[in-house]
Amino acid sequence: MNFHCYIQQEQSVTIQWGCLFFITIKPGKMKATKQLKEEHEGIKIMLSVMEKIAGNLEKGEELNRDHFTGILGFLKGFTDQCHHGKEEGHLFPAMVERGIPELGGPVGVMLHEHRLGREYVAAMSSAFDQWKEGDPSAAGRIVSTVRSYVELLRNHIEKENNILFNMADQALDEQEQLQMAGDFEKLEQDEIGPGKHEEYHRFLKEMKETYLT
Repeated sequence: MNFHCYIQQEQSVTIQWGCLFFITIKPGKMKATKQLKEEHEGIKIMLSVMEKIAGNLEKGEELNRDHFTGILGFLKGFTDQCHHGKEEGHLFPAMVERGIPELGGPVGVMLHEHRLGREYVAAMSSAFDQWKEGDPSAAGRIVSTVRSYVELLRNHIEKENNILFNMADQALDEQEQLQMAGDFEKLEQDEIGPGKHEEYHRFLKEMKETYLT
């Protein structure tokens, strides 16, 4: 499965760079909304991993501390800081400028769900800390918050893929989308930093192979 981040070159290239994974791209062809949809695919894999881990924990299996620590890092670093950062810092403001309302509109709903997701991740982290300190009841809280987060993000992704991004495609012309893709690239370099993308790639691949195959 291919995931992307935009890069501007004079010819097509195959790279492992940006948010996630090996890709083959043609310069100037990747719209901002298409990039975000492809990043959703990586997030959906992680949601399936989390769902599997929650089921195992509920059955009494031991939770792998290193794996769950890495998952929390992925949720905070890739899903929120990188992916949601692109939406909140660039896509959503551009849509509002084109007359798509924030308050009481689809952008506002997406922002609310981003905030709710952060609350779930914070609760997940707190329950995990309690579990590591020896509180057996914290396992149930991990399971419940994981499942709440997975349900939220799956529904959120469907709304964005099937409704919000279609609205963005109608509101923003091709040049605006390509310029935004360049803004995404800068955000990744400034906010995520070198080497982190490859780290996310390796970790997600490891989690998929461990829990989903």
